[in-house]
Amino acid sequence: MAENSEQPIIIKRIKKGGASHHGGAWKVAFADFMTAMMAFFLVMWLVGQSPEVKQGVAGFFRNPGKYQQQGKSGVLKGSGAIMDTKSESSPSPIKNKKGGMADKEGEQKEMKLAARNILDELKKQEEFQRLKNNVKMQLTSEGLRIILNESDDVPAFFEPGSAKLLQKSAIILITIAKELGRLDNHLVIEGHTDASYAGGKDYTNWELSADRANSARALLEVSGLYEGQVREVRGYADKFPMIVADPSDERNRRVTLIVLYESRERQYDEIEVGSDLMAEIG
Repeated sequence: MAENSEQPIIIKRIKKGGASHHGGAWKVAFADFMTAMMAFFLVMWLVGQSPEVKQGVAGFFRNPGKYQQQGKSGVLKGSGAIMDTKSESSPSPIKNKKGGMADKEGEQKEMKLAARNILDELKKQEEFQRLKNNVKMQLTSEGLRIILNESDDVPAFFEPGSAKLLQKSAIILITIAKELGRLDNHLVIEGHTDASYAGGKDYTNWELSADRANSARALLEVSGLYEGQVREVRGYADKFPMIVADPSDERNRRVTLIVLYESRERQYDEIEVGSDLMAEIG
């Protein structure tokens, strides 16, 4: 009788679930690789750019808060914001046609639109109700002229006999700056006094008018103008009164912002160079 042979017992263990053999580590490595490639191409792009672009990018990374606070200033001089800070109801940016002869009629339309946008924004400010008679806008042969004149009863924009801006009136200049900063056009800022200012020998109407224009420039530039938008600051003392019949009228004390037509801007860049008289008569 054959002996009974014992068969070995075989136990099969079946792993359940479909976990990947390599896990997710490759995803992290791939993401690092793509990040490195993006940085590489960004550096290569920057190397080939003009010095102005390089300076603008460097300035943004040194002080990004400045660009975000101003809202309109981008990395490049005169460019738009990196982040859109305007609401959907905000008017679209106004830009001139650079690189060619500007159409005068088109420029006038742009200036009128800019004036309308400024007025709309000023009407939103409570302080404008007190100062609406002290703000005037005119279209002249130079461009858009914005006049901020003093009152005959209480100070409007500056402390009497001083270049110090009144804090409560600064919102007017800030509002104007935000709108003008959206334009390509350059600005000239003028300061004027009346004939009644009794200044000393060391501080006359010339100093006062120039200092007031410069105070306005300083506030405008930190409130919305792009770097270099102001072409000139002038102090005229009391030599060009707005009220010609009465040079002592308080309204002659004013600061004027002139938004220049493109044709006028070119005149600033095309200064005629004369002959050297010193060599001729010496």
